[in-house]
Amino acid sequence: MYSIRLEGDTQAALRRIRSLSEIDRRGINAALGQAVRESTLERFQQSRGPDGRRWKTSIRAAQTGGKTLIDTAQLRNSIRVYSDDSGFAVGTNAKHAATHQFGEPGRTIRARRAKALRFQVNGHWVTKKQVRIKIPARPYLGLSEDDMQEIKATIEDFIESGG
Repeated sequence: MYSIRLEGDTQAALRRIRSLSEIDRRGINAALGQAVRESTLERFQQSRGPDGRRWKTSIRAAQTGGKTLIDTAQLRNSIRVYSDDSGFAVGTNAKHAATHQFGEPGRTIRARRAKALRFQVNGHWVTKKQVRIKIPARPYLGLSEDDMQEIKATIEDFIESGG
């Protein structure tokens, strides 16, 4: 059993402790989740991971002058936030999300509905029954050092304002 003994004028300390227990946890988690989502969306524009490293440029982006991971913007637009009293999560349920986040060391793609796959390589059309591909990891989810600083500042603001 633990006990704490406070001496002197404890009313201010007790009010502060009470106010901290009444913080709007749902509200703060929603704010934190939105901030991390915005940071994640900025990574798509910067083509950088949470660690600050640039993503390896995709073949498509190099050929078309576009941006890596933003062809149709489906992956970027699928980033969602879930928050409640206990915390928040930022992520996506897109089928190809994990492949881009973690990479693919080697996967074989086979034609399913046609006799062969048909695609362009260096401006020439190629037909193959199957191809083996490697996709480098391009992490877009995660917390950067700036994210951690923003989380800390947001929590401090909530505490100071009585959130």
